[in-house]
Amino acid sequence: MSNFRKTAQAIAQLDAEAFRVTQENGTERPCTGKYLHNYEPGIYVDIVSGEPLFASSAKYESGCGWPSFTKPIEPAHINEIRDTSHGMNLTEVRSTHDDSHLGHVFPDGPKEQGGLRYCINSASLRFIHRDEMEAQCYGVYLDQLEHA
Repeated sequence: MSNFRKTAQAIAQLDAEAFRVTQENGTERPCTGKYLHNYEPGIYVDIVSGEPLFASSAKYESGCGWPSFTKPIEPAHINEIRDTSHGMNLTEVRSTHDDSHLGHVFPDGPKEQGGLRYCINSASLRFIHRDEMEAQCYGVYLDQLEHA
C-alpha cells in the first residue's frame, strides 16, 4: 500500500469532528478522543489517506488528554511545521501525503525513547488492529509491534 492521497470521497466520509480537526486545523477537547485509552496492538493511520503514522508500540500514557506517541512509524510520513497561531510557539504535526492536521509534538516525552511526545487528535486517526493489518495491506509494519 503506497498510494496515500486525499480524495473528495475520503473527505466526504469524514464526520464533522474529523473534518474540523484534519481539514480546519482543529483540536478535539482533551480526554474525549476514542483512542486515548486504546492499548490494543496495531497501527494508527491517517483517517483521510490511510498513510501509516504511529505503531501501538510507540504509544504511551502521557497524562495530557490526547493519544501520545514517542515516534512516527515512518518519519517520512510526518511533517513538522512551526505553529505560531494563538500567540504560541509550537511544532504542528501534519501527514505528508494529504496534509492532514494531526496535532503537535513536544520535547517532554520519555527521555529513554528519544524525548518526544507526539500529541495527536484521535479524530485524525483510524486504528487498524494487528489481526487486520495483513488483510488491509499494512503487513509490512507488523515487525514494529510489540508481540503480546
